[in-house]
Amino acid sequence: MINQNPHSHLTAIERTSLSYPARILLNEKKITGRVLDFGCGIGKDVQLLKHKGINIVGHDPFYFPEFPIEKFDTILCFYVLNVLLPEEQAAVLMNVSNLLKPNGKAYFAVRRDIQYEGFRIHKVHKKETYQCVIKLPFKSIFKNENCEIYEYEHYTTLNRGNKDLSPFLSGEETRELLVETATVFSFYDKFPVSEGHALIVPKRKVSNYFELTLKEQTACWIMVNKVKHILQEKYNPEGFTIGINVNEAAGQTVWHCHIHIIPRYNGDVPNPKGGIRGVIPNKKEY
Repeated sequence: MINQNPHSHLTAIERTSLSYPARILLNEKKITGRVLDFGCGIGKDVQLLKHKGINIVGHDPFYFPEFPIEKFDTILCFYVLNVLLPEEQAAVLMNVSNLLKPNGKAYFAVRRDIQYEGFRIHKVHKKETYQCVIKLPFKSIFKNENCEIYEYEHYTTLNRGNKDLSPFLSGEETRELLVETATVFSFYDKFPVSEGHALIVPKRKVSNYFELTLKEQTACWIMVNKVKHILQEKYNPEGFTIGINVNEAAGQTVWHCHIHIIPRYNGDVPNPKGGIRGVIPNKKEY
């Protein structure tokens, strides 16, 4: 795949002091536990917060490319989304949600002083870089003319028991979130067909998949690809069955549309031939 935004790392700024969002969050005592700076650039905040006794590591796809494998109590993501294309933004949101502990918090700082959106020639590096305005559907905890800071928690944690949002959220049990974007979330099925069976659910409560907007449908399938990658890494299945039940005649029983992604393993059924055609058993083999 061709990288359409290859110079986003050039927007990292060399500093001698803590970034503005880091100072605000540190003063508010919101940087706690095991901490990740996601998109840390050259890593100055990581270095300075370590000197202050914070248990922190950094990740940046260019400067510190080793991807974290643990979960974190606090994740910082400062001025990253503003320099990424929409599909890159979605990838960051999914990665941050996946790396956050169930009761953890992430903080996204975005610029509010961008006057020109799109590609431009960087004044220092003389390379084409991208910038855009970002608004997130999360809780805003700070805002001035230059910067806004959003506080993010897992959708399934924030909305536990809220059956009005989704029947999947009813009850006191918190669903273990896999990944989340602004419009879609994913978690493990409560009654799995196989190990790793997961669901992808749009946040807007719609019963029929075909009533989703094209943008919402696209967001769902972007997440299918991400969840497939997570399940492959964790469970190493030999295949996948992916499907949607639309209306009662097709077997739908939960009236919030969702996509099943079911890992498949050698020997999990006597004869897998025909795959999804097995929804009508006597039509499976042909």
